[in-house]
Amino acid sequence: MTLLKYKKLLFIILTIGLVSCSSPWDDKEDNGDANLNETLNEAISNTPETAEFGKLLAQTGYDKILAASKTYTVFVPTNEAVKAVSTTILNNPEALKKFVENHIALTSYSSVRNNNEERIQMLNAKYLTFKGSTTIGDATIVTADHYAANGVFHVVNKALAPKLNIWEYVTSQAGTSAMSNYLLSLKEFSIYDADAIAKSTAAPGFLADSLSNSFLKNVYNLNNEKNSYTLFLMENDGFDAEVTKMIPYLNKPSADLTAIYSKYFTVRDMVFPKAYTKEALPAKLTSRFGVEFDVDKTQIVGEPIVLSNGIVYIMKKVDVKLEKRLVTTKIEGEKNIAYYGVRSRMLYRDKKGPISLLYPDGLYNDLMVELPALPQFTLFYHANDMFSTKYKIYWRAINDRTANLFEQQLAIGGTVNQTATGFPLVNITKTFPMVIVPLNNYEEVEIGEFTYTTAGSSGLISLIGGTKSTSALTLDYLKFVPVVP
Repeated sequence: MTLLKYKKLLFIILTIGLVSCSSPWDDKEDNGDANLNETLNEAISNTPETAEFGKLLAQTGYDKILAASKTYTVFVPTNEAVKAVSTTILNNPEALKKFVENHIALTSYSSVRNNNEERIQMLNAKYLTFKGSTTIGDATIVTADHYAANGVFHVVNKALAPKLNIWEYVTSQAGTSAMSNYLLSLKEFSIYDADAIAKSTAAPGFLADSLSNSFLKNVYNLNNEKNSYTLFLMENDGFDAEVTKMIPYLNKPSADLTAIYSKYFTVRDMVFPKAYTKEALPAKLTSRFGVEFDVDKTQIVGEPIVLSNGIVYIMKKVDVKLEKRLVTTKIEGEKNIAYYGVRSRMLYRDKKGPISLLYPDGLYNDLMVELPALPQFTLFYHANDMFSTKYKIYWRAINDRTANLFEQQLAIGGTVNQTATGFPLVNITKTFPMVIVPLNNYEEVEIGEFTYTTAGSSGLISLIGGTKSTSALTLDYLKFVPVVP
């Protein structure tokens, strides 16, 4: 092939490629739309069926914004839809501004897109779902893809009044809903010490929203417009009944504190990181804290409340079985908070053992001290959120290194004497007997029982090696399983 023919062939390929990469936005140059010589503001105001919205743009100053050089998408309600808007919005300058902003998005969204469904951010920071080429939020697109010099607008059959988000809805229920009152009270009360620190140091802005309330910080930030959630908001009698079930297991030094924590361990399981429509609600849900319950749709009061970042269901009650509420506490061996011994002797391991239901690939992480070089080498652990109840305690401790059997024991409570010259743990609440760790045993071993009379911190949990300087110790995990009456 000559060089001349090669260049000619390359030109043909490039031409075909350019034609095949055209998009609806590119095609606007050839579609004969007279609006292409106008800005979005001019096009909307000059289109007879959208002129009323054009007046609102001028009234709020958004006529100037939509005349600027940035690219926008506007979902424009028809004149009839604008006339149906509440005077509460139209006569309130701030509400009107947010209303107009809820129809405008930065950048161009054609009705022909790669994603059939996507959530797009409007200028008021709310999100609307653009489905296919026919639906935005709860409005239907009457005519799509009206191109202008600085963007595109779609005509919709109803106004897109901004919805409350879930947290704003909870706030609106203050005084009538006991569960809402409690959720809001967690702005003043800190469930954990870290909450108070976060609240005191939070700077203004989005992050501050998630730190201003112990529920928003520790469960889900229902003030977040970017994500979608489902909240089950119980009526007062149902809420009180669930809280009452938890009171014996959240015993605190005072009745007031017991009530606060019983409510927290009830409400934390009532929100999920997805907006479930009524038809799509699963038969069972599991909270982020591992609490599972049956979803009884017969307890739903009225229709689901669709909000800007999810759905709220008003429930007569949500009956969660006690054995599901009292979740097991699992402490990973490699998550020690301190140690008594020499750091270089501690091996944080990535291992592979037998395949099982709990370990389908056999992979696990643990901590092993094979050559401690001192007697009673100790690993220290801690857990929050212990219930005031009896626990059965298990460990999985794997000796896959040495045929010389070693023994270790568990202790709960006590403090560390920083000035001690030997073993530093004093005032132990309970010490369990020494247990031999056999070679290549991958099963859980029951260690014994312990009762917490006060809910909350576990106190110090210590794994103590044998009395010989050659006595190893190891831990995959500890498991505290509540004993439910």
